[in-house]
Amino acid sequence: MTDRTDELRALMTERVLVMDGATGTMLQSKNLGPADFGGPDLEGCNEILVETRPDVILDVHRAYLAAGADIIETNTFGGTPLVLAEYGLGDRAEALNTRAAELARLAADEASTVKKPRFVAGSVGPTTKSLVVTGGVTFTELREHFRRQIRGLVAGGVDLLLIETCQDTLNTKAALLAAEDVFAEAGERRPVGVSGTIEPMGTMLAGQTAEALAVSLDHV
Repeated sequence: MTDRTDELRALMTERVLVMDGATGTMLQSKNLGPADFGGPDLEGCNEILVETRPDVILDVHRAYLAAGADIIETNTFGGTPLVLAEYGLGDRAEALNTRAAELARLAADEASTVKKPRFVAGSVGPTTKSLVVTGGVTFTELREHFRRQIRGLVAGGVDLLLIETCQDTLNTKAALLAAEDVFAEAGERRPVGVSGTIEPMGTMLAGQTAEALAVSLDHV
């Protein structure tokens, strides 16, 4: 796998790099039905579309690239085994993440030029559990869920990871440790970004302010 970290970092010292927009709303605009997802039981599981409708996923990636995005995200926001298990797909998490990364990689490589290279960010969403707010999962279990997802993303060829829409700093730390686990296994690293979601009351759902999140993650 090609390591484009130096190229990515160099570009970020020169200009702002533009990421794509939301995947979910783009998919909603496609008016997909149960058959597109592989049956009624899987309807709403956007992650399975990388297998059942890869053409649709590629269309979304290509649309954002055509609009000028420098970085596109994989279709893996709910790609942990924890979330996929709600559709009976928990054991397929790693393979689905790898496939999603491969599709994004294909689209990015198609659009890349010497003057405007394109990059793939592996999307790691917050899951449906919060260690602080909802419980229902332990830190160790959550770390393993994230590890399996990130392993698939790295195998599929992402250039960086984006731990996104974070609502609980403890969840975020589990994802960061999982990334370190995978990097150690693979013997190579990728840049990691974090985005936190601040609610109208001025904090994340678990109560941390933006400043508290930044301080908590400063060591990484």
